[in-house]
Amino acid sequence: MALPTATATTTIRARPKAPPPPPRSVRVPKGERPAHSGLNSFQQWAWKTFKRSVIAKPPDPLLEESLLKAHMRIRSDEYLAVVYAETLIAGIALAVTGVLLGSFLAFSNGSPVLGLVAGVVLPVLLTPMLFVLLRGQPSSKAKSRGREIDRRISVAMNFMSAMSSADVNIDQIFAELGRQKKIYGEVAEEAAWITRDTELLGVDILTAIKEGATRSPSKRFQDFLQGVVTTATSGGQLKPYFLLKAEQYEAENKLSLLQRTETMGLMAEVFVIGVVAFPLFLVIILAIFAIIGGNGAFVLQLLWAIVALLIPLSEVGFIFAMNTFATEA
Repeated sequence: MALPTATATTTIRARPKAPPPPPRSVRVPKGERPAHSGLNSFQQWAWKTFKRSVIAKPPDPLLEESLLKAHMRIRSDEYLAVVYAETLIAGIALAVTGVLLGSFLAFSNGSPVLGLVAGVVLPVLLTPMLFVLLRGQPSSKAKSRGREIDRRISVAMNFMSAMSSADVNIDQIFAELGRQKKIYGEVAEEAAWITRDTELLGVDILTAIKEGATRSPSKRFQDFLQGVVTTATSGGQLKPYFLLKAEQYEAENKLSLLQRTETMGLMAEVFVIGVVAFPLFLVIILAIFAIIGGNGAFVLQLLWAIVALLIPLSEVGFIFAMNTFATEA
């Protein structure tokens, strides 16, 4: 008699899928909103109008680098389109101004040659100059940011060395430095971009520091960031490195301030000689020539040109130069 056999059935159950990780929240400072780097209406019109002309040309890596270092949130081709649009509008305005000025000079003085020269030279010369200025604005802004970073880097190093003395992690040091924009200015802006790469883009801190060194417009800040990476990868301690850099930048700032002070003193002496003494003697000599000479009308016109044009323009130039040196100091 055959015994019944029991058949065992094995049921394979699939493992439940792990739930997806929750989305990581990115917080902005209190009272601020996420910035949107879209184009405004004028930039959109410029891009639609000059898109083909810009794309037909090869890309300019130097312009792209300057825009990145200047923190101008616009692509290089879009910026070129805006430059073309602004130059076109300015050229039309200069052409109209030149025609009106030339007509006025031609009919008032009875000199059509002078009116033609004024009407042609004004748009022909100023329009290319304006294009060059607009084209070089990102580079100029990047250099201005570099000077601002160099001016405040010593106090920023004191802040970082104080935090490193409290054994704070390097990523937290850059994050805290990035929040102090009112105190440290562009240095805090550079630190905020490094923190953006780590918290928003998920890049590790050393790679973010390397990328921050490549896009920084300041050579001193680039050397500092590269030193941070070298010290961290070689197993060194960052606290002595921060203290050494703080002392180095403070000494360099004192020497730079002394050099600027000496330069401003030299410029003040040149101002007294070239703008005060020389025009005074020139006016006296020309007045004597007008009295004893026979061509008094021409000498009087020359005196008016010196008093009304030469002296004011010289003073404005020296004021601009002294203001530039004072703001950089």
